[in-house]
Amino acid sequence: MIFRQLYDYTSSTYTYLLADESSREALLIDPVFEQFQRDLAMLRELGLTLKLVADTHAHADHITAAWLLKQKTGCKIAISADAGAENMDIGLKHGDSFGVQGVTLEARSTPGHTNGCMSFVLADKTRVFTGDALLIRGCGRSDFQQGNASRLYHSITEQLFTLPDDCAVFPAHDYNGRTQSTIGEEKAFNARVGGEANENDFVQYMHAMQLPHPKKIDEAVPNNLRCGKPESGEMPPEPDWADLRISYAGVPEVEPIWVMQNQPSVTILDVREPEELDETMKALDNAIFIPLSELRDRVNEVPKDKPVVTLCRSGKRSALAINVLKEAGHERVANIFGGVLRWNASAVPQSITGHDS
Repeated sequence: MIFRQLYDYTSSTYTYLLADESSREALLIDPVFEQFQRDLAMLRELGLTLKLVADTHAHADHITAAWLLKQKTGCKIAISADAGAENMDIGLKHGDSFGVQGVTLEARSTPGHTNGCMSFVLADKTRVFTGDALLIRGCGRSDFQQGNASRLYHSITEQLFTLPDDCAVFPAHDYNGRTQSTIGEEKAFNARVGGEANENDFVQYMHAMQLPHPKKIDEAVPNNLRCGKPESGEMPPEPDWADLRISYAGVPEVEPIWVMQNQPSVTILDVREPEELDETMKALDNAIFIPLSELRDRVNEVPKDKPVVTLCRSGKRSALAINVLKEAGHERVANIFGGVLRWNASAVPQSITGHDS
């Protein structure tokens, strides 16, 4: 199984990718709206097809990317049937099996943080994705959004602590940089429910907590009850000056063939060194040449009247040039993916002229 743990620093949210190596089908657990480009880039670069997005509950601290990812990929959306969410495709009930080809999860109802909280257990019980029910050395709050400390205690002790001790715990959040735990660790050391704590200990602890409400709760909850669909029903704006994509490294990229077909509308910035310029470039009509080693000092020579696309031999140095341009105030910038090597491989006469050579 392919497994990745991703992190959103703003909301301290973990997103999890699970995919089958053979079928290349993938699912995402608890994706974050602002990180959808990152998640799509990872899927693309790993050669995976997103089939399912599953939210552990209707979050109060961030907006899910479920609806947005469905618009982009055609995937289905799964969330607890008790969450009361619109736009879901699969309303999960306690004990349901779900997933993608080669990856199966069991849905376990673990309410107490919210009524619709679920934990997802991998079929072989080696991993459990606990949402906000069980955190590393802690647990989700029970003081808002249908919270109930007693229900949460029973969810943790009866549904999660009955899993094997070596089952790895992957929560929806951690605010201290911790990435995973185990059921055995949490049974022994969880500061709220571990060790010899009984229901009364836990409930009194939870009632005594004095925490501010999540900053985004008024925005997040209504949106998440629509599975992340904005109230307007419209997709968020994206750059429209090019057929742009963002790499998993965070670099905006365009394919060489797009640049060939749109050369008059962009400035092509070639950042190779002078001794490299004797390498033949097919179908390149115009470019300005500023070596990367000189770009910071000469960045004012790059026009701002058009978008700028950067070029080098392989596309690596030109990706760094993007940062230099952004620091200088250029907003419409992109790297030519694969550089000269991919450019020349893409420069087929009929793809440019529309007829055979």
